[in-house]
Amino acid sequence: MARSLFRDVTTALIVIAALTATGMAAQDQSATSAARSEVTWRFAVSGDSRNCGDVVVPAIAAEAKKQDAALYWHLGDFRYIYNIDEDMECGPDHLDGFTGHIKYGLTAWKDFLENQIASFGSTPVFLGIGNHEMAFHKDREDFLSQFANWLDSPVLRAQRLKDEPEDHNPHSYYHWLDRGIDFINLDNASSKEFSDAQMKWFQGVVARDLADASVKTLVVGMHKALPESISFSHSMSEPPAGASVKTGREVYNTLLDAQNKGGKHVYVLASHSHYYADNIYDTAFWREHGGVLPGWIVGTAGAHRYVLPDAAKARPNARTNVYGYLLATVHSGGAEDGTIEFSFVEIHPEQVPKEVAARFDTGFVAWCFANNRDPDYKEPNCQKKHVDEGDQ
Repeated sequence: MARSLFRDVTTALIVIAALTATGMAAQDQSATSAARSEVTWRFAVSGDSRNCGDVVVPAIAAEAKKQDAALYWHLGDFRYIYNIDEDMECGPDHLDGFTGHIKYGLTAWKDFLENQIASFGSTPVFLGIGNHEMAFHKDREDFLSQFANWLDSPVLRAQRLKDEPEDHNPHSYYHWLDRGIDFINLDNASSKEFSDAQMKWFQGVVARDLADASVKTLVVGMHKALPESISFSHSMSEPPAGASVKTGREVYNTLLDAQNKGGKHVYVLASHSHYYADNIYDTAFWREHGGVLPGWIVGTAGAHRYVLPDAAKARPNARTNVYGYLLATVHSGGAEDGTIEFSFVEIHPEQVPKEVAARFDTGFVAWCFANNRDPDYKEPNCQKKHVDEGDQ
């Protein structure tokens, strides 16, 4: 009797212990699932770093690192090219005159890599092409050659060969997948884009995304905004427009279908216009022709800043005479899986790293923030190092 009672008690204790362990495991699993649903990560985007980019971009890099940005995406226009950037006039070499222009033409892109992109250190950088990469003697072949290390990085090469095993050469347009997001970089740097080859490639990329349930989101970046945005006169609608309007609308409609019919989250990013604005496709044209895609302009990485166009002035969040970048916060898992929140992060003069400011003439950093803008542009008072006979 006593032995039977002891056996029954022991069995009961074992059962209770097992149930307790199961409950704790379930709680741990539930906690883990909850943690997964709350995972977020970030990336940074901006474009147009000519004029004062050697001052502004290192500050963007420093601030993006503080935000644990997983990558930085530059949407094009690295240097002015048509003339010497002010940060190279007032920098250590004080480029001016005929010899200064010659040296500038030979070293402008090198300067971009050394004084802007190097600031990001080990943070992956992705480079888009802008219209100033096509200026004067520059063309796509030059772009592909100069920036081959970025355009044919292991990530982009692997994705390109996965899509098309025979596609061994990098392009000015590309994409890569990262944690459920397809990042698609388009090339509309000239009025002839989008080319037939790029359109065929783009449609193939989106078709694969629609067939892949693991792809939750499409983030599409380019230099010029797609047609019919609030930046109508400075976008793919700008003259000479022609075929670019047709292909730009086709890209927009493909993305609209991916959102409305395919159930994907879609976000469209551009620069080209030197200000910040959100909701840029909420225009009469797109409201009447299919619907509005979430879109941003962030041409705020150092370029000469424009007056806001009338259509942008009506937007409460649009800003000019500012520098900064777009900080994206990605939600992975849970009800918000694949959604992204975008916020503009402004850069102030005091955020320029001291070692960067020390490279320039006294007062130049202040000039970049106060005078590199319309309508009251004033040339900086740079020291003159080169004086050529023909310039005297």
